[in-house]
Amino acid sequence: MFRSPSTRASAAVLAALAAVPLLAGPAKAQSEDAAGVVEDLHFFVESLDGTETEERSETEVTVTLTSDVLFDVDESDLTAEARDRLASVAEQIRSEGAGGVVTIAGHTDDQAGDSYNQDLSERRAESVRAELAGQLSDVDVSFETVGHGETQPRVPNIVDGQPNDENRGKNRRVEITYDVQQ
Repeated sequence: MFRSPSTRASAAVLAALAAVPLLAGPAKAQSEDAAGVVEDLHFFVESLDGTETEERSETEVTVTLTSDVLFDVDESDLTAEARDRLASVAEQIRSEGAGGVVTIAGHTDDQAGDSYNQDLSERRAESVRAELAGQLSDVDVSFETVGHGETQPRVPNIVDGQPNDENRGKNRRVEITYDVQQ
């Protein structure tokens, strides 16, 4: 669950929804009798300020942090706020992670060239890996990093033929994915 104060209410809502899975939202249903069976439940929670999201299934969690809170513009060195945010993510992995591989994926918006964005996304993923590895040195996990540059936007960078700064901000992100204990 999120640890930051701005998302405590969202975490409470997520916990409440988990207790009522048939009302919780998108799910694949497999009908064996009149009641059916719910499989592959997914939850999505966004922080009130839009800088952090969490997508959760029965087996996996992806925490997404916008690059604007992790890095200065065109930089791959973590900010002080980033270290605090990543400490929360590390604690979350420590308390609910199942071990194994933690995948860290860096993404950019469409500004600058393809090769620049690819390199920047790789360097940012590596910075997050280094920080989490230090904070999780006592946990049995390994890390995999990947940079996607601008190739996997969450939302269009251009809307109605015009650059959209809000969307670009959502596309500049780092995604941290880990398996949860069953």
